[in-house]
Amino acid sequence: MTLSAHAALGVNDLVARAQAHGKAPAVVAAVVRNGTMAHFASAGRDPATSVTPTPDTQFRIGSITKTMTAVMLMQLRDEGLLALDDLLYRHLPGTPVGSAINLRQLLGHVSGLQREPDGPWWERAEGTDLETFLNALTPDKMAYPPHRAYHYSNLAYGLLGAVLNKVTGTDWTDLLSKRLLGPLGMRRTTHLEAEPFARGYVVHPWYGTLNEEPRPDTKAMAPAGQLWSTAEDLAKWAAFLADPDPAVLKPETLTEMCAPVVISDLDAWTSGHGLGLELIRSGERIYIGHGGSMPGYLAHVLVHRPSRTATLMFASAYTLHDERITDLNTELLSMVLDLDPPAPPAWTPPTDRSPHELAGSWWWMGREVVVHTDGDELVFVPRIAATPWRFAQEGADVWRCHTGANDGEVLRVRRAPDGTPSELDIATFIHTRTP
Repeated sequence: MTLSAHAALGVNDLVARAQAHGKAPAVVAAVVRNGTMAHFASAGRDPATSVTPTPDTQFRIGSITKTMTAVMLMQLRDEGLLALDDLLYRHLPGTPVGSAINLRQLLGHVSGLQREPDGPWWERAEGTDLETFLNALTPDKMAYPPHRAYHYSNLAYGLLGAVLNKVTGTDWTDLLSKRLLGPLGMRRTTHLEAEPFARGYVVHPWYGTLNEEPRPDTKAMAPAGQLWSTAEDLAKWAAFLADPDPAVLKPETLTEMCAPVVISDLDAWTSGHGLGLELIRSGERIYIGHGGSMPGYLAHVLVHRPSRTATLMFASAYTLHDERITDLNTELLSMVLDLDPPAPPAWTPPTDRSPHELAGSWWWMGREVVVHTDGDELVFVPRIAATPWRFAQEGADVWRCHTGANDGEVLRVRRAPDGTPSELDIATFIHTRTP
């Protein structure tokens, strides 16, 4: 699938402007549609090699790494190896802050932990092993009581990586390859850089001169931001976040990760955080994803799940002059959806032409609900609700809803003496055939 020519030109122009105005050696972006890369754009080049980045060029993705750490933790939850409400102390006995915070709070950045671990700035220094990292933790790393406020914490994800190690007995990097990178075919997402990769720079704000940044192995803090990836590979990750492979993660688990744990922008309510995923409101649309930065690099991925559309951006600079990569990528995704909206799936007539006995109009308190079938499901369309209620059958005359206001509720069919449906009981609300 490709973008329309108009949308593709818009993407190319935005990337060119971001590189020129942002004063970055190189900026790249990609658009993902229905599981595949629909467009790639690149501006600038690597000063060290004079090569323009391609879809196979590696950049550091920084904190986008956190989304993968979070998915692996949810996999273990689904397998019954841990619970989100487990106190950290249960998996890391003796940790000074372990009796105060749980895994859910760590995932959602409401644990109250300070942002960084002890020692030198971890993003720009060679890391320590897991034991040294844990031994350096002190009780005074709590900035707030748990869940008092949103407070982004890299330290929290270092600790979540330690939990993954303790629960599985496997190094975080090996676990990542086994559970995510291998199954999703992300062959060019690696712990350390592998050619071809873009060198990362800090650009002097006055002179435009470049300082190439070090590329350390952050070791115990790797789960918070170590990884390198390419546009081609990150497109696969974006496609997974849009529509996960059930063999890797249950779709309902990813939906759970997208529910807000906390609103991070209390003034405008335009951003929040779920279980490892950042949430952004753009108009009436909600995007999920994450940003990332490491010295010399910026990265961002955003996904609009209803349309299975995503955009991603990389820059080989630690900052963009007067620009935020979050804003640029939000603008990019919104532009793509506005200029090239996905076509609705084609309607096909049902193979079974006999009407379902529950189809038609039902009433509750003078309000009409129209029921029709879609495959094996019942779809209820309330006159005043934005989202239809979709029910899947669980037994004889028993259906369970999985969308809209009645998500999770049970529908029971009540029948007249002659066997015809007379009432629909949805969570004690009785719907009848007449007002």
